[in-house]
Amino acid sequence: MELFFAIVVLACLCSFVLPDGQGDALFALRNSLNDSSDQLADWNQNQVSPCTWSKITCDDKGNVIMVSLSSMGFSGTLTPRIGVLKNVNTLSLQGNGITGKIPKEIGNLTSLTMLDLENNRLSGEIPASLGNLKKLQSLFLSRNNLTGTIPQSLSGLPNLMNLQLGSNGLTGQVPEQLFQVPKYNFTGNRLNCGLNLSHHCESDSGGSPSKPKTGLIVGIAGGFLGILLLGGSVLLFWRRRHQGYRREIYVDVVGEVDRRIPFGQLRRFSWRELQLATDNFSEKNVLGQGGFGKVYKGVLNDGTKVAVKRLTDYESPGGDAAFQREVEMISVAVHRNLLRLIGFCTTPTERLLVYPYMQNLSVAYRLRELQESTRLENSRLKDRNSTEEFE
Repeated sequence: MELFFAIVVLACLCSFVLPDGQGDALFALRNSLNDSSDQLADWNQNQVSPCTWSKITCDDKGNVIMVSLSSMGFSGTLTPRIGVLKNVNTLSLQGNGITGKIPKEIGNLTSLTMLDLENNRLSGEIPASLGNLKKLQSLFLSRNNLTGTIPQSLSGLPNLMNLQLGSNGLTGQVPEQLFQVPKYNFTGNRLNCGLNLSHHCESDSGGSPSKPKTGLIVGIAGGFLGILLLGGSVLLFWRRRHQGYRREIYVDVVGEVDRRIPFGQLRRFSWRELQLATDNFSEKNVLGQGGFGKVYKGVLNDGTKVAVKRLTDYESPGGDAAFQREVEMISVAVHRNLLRLIGFCTTPTERLLVYPYMQNLSVAYRLRELQESTRLENSRLKDRNSTEEFE
C-alpha cells in the first residue's frame, strides 16, 4: 500500500516539474524549422509551460491556442509532432522558406480555424487529412510547390470561407463543392477551370490582378472626376479673384498689404481705411474716369478730403513697374501747379494713389472753361469792331 502511494506522489510531482506535451511538440517544431538565428531562443525545453514563449498564445487554462511564426526566415521542415497541439486554432507559418511535405498529422488539429502556410517551398500533395478540420474557415497554401490533385475531403469542410491554392503545380479536377466557397483562388495551376470551362479559377472577390473589378473602375473614375472638378474650381476661383476688380466687386482685405513696394516717406494707407473713406468706392463719389481707372472722392477719419485714384491695368505686362515709376516721379516732383501725392495703398490685387481733394474740378475742365471764355471774349470784340466800323 505504501508503495502505491509513493508511485502516485511521484507521478504527481513529475506532472509539475516536467514539460508538458505541448512544449515538447513546439520545441520539436523549432528544431525542425532550423532556427539557426536563435529567433526562438526563449523556447526553453526545461520550462513546465510554453505559455511564456514568444510567438505563442495560450488560453486561461494553459492550452496553446495560437502559433505565429510568419516571415522569420526558417528553411527547415514541419515536424509531424505538431499534431499534438490539438487546442491550436491559428497556425501561421507563411512567408518562410519551409520545405518538405505538409504532415498529415496537421489533420489532428481539430480546433484549427485558420491554417496559413502560404509563400513557402512546400512540396508533395495536399494531405486528405485536412478534411478532418471541421472548424477550419481559412486555408492558405498558395505560392508553394504542391502537386497532385485537390483532395475531395476538402469539400466536407462546412465552415470554409477562404481557400487559396493558387501558384502551385496542382492538376486534375477541382471538387465541384469548392466553387461554392465565398472566396477561392485556383489560378496558376493546371486545373480544370478557366475561360473555356463552366467555372472561373477565382471567385469574384478574389482580387485577381488580371481581371479588373467594377468597384475598382468606378473608384478610379470617381477619383479622376473629383480631381477634374477640384482643378476647375481652383481655376475658376483664381480667375474670379484676378478679374474681380473689372466687375466693381470690393472686398475687405484688412492686413493684406504688399510690403514689397516701399516709397520713402509717403504715407501707406490700408485698404480698409480707403474703403471707408470712399463709402466702399461708391459710384456717387466718382470724380472722374479714364483709361487708368476711376477717381473717387473720400473723407479720411480726421476729416481730410482726398481723391483716391484706383488703377485697373497694373497687372498688364509692365503695369506694376509703371505704377512704381509714376509714384516715384510724382513723389519727388514739387510745383505749385502739380498735385502733391499724399500716399498710396498696395495689396496683392490693388494699386491706389491718394491725392488732396481739389474743389476747383479737373485741369481738363478748367482748360475747357478757359477756351469757352476766350471764345466768348473774341466774339464780343469782333462784334464791337464791326459796330465801330459801321459808325
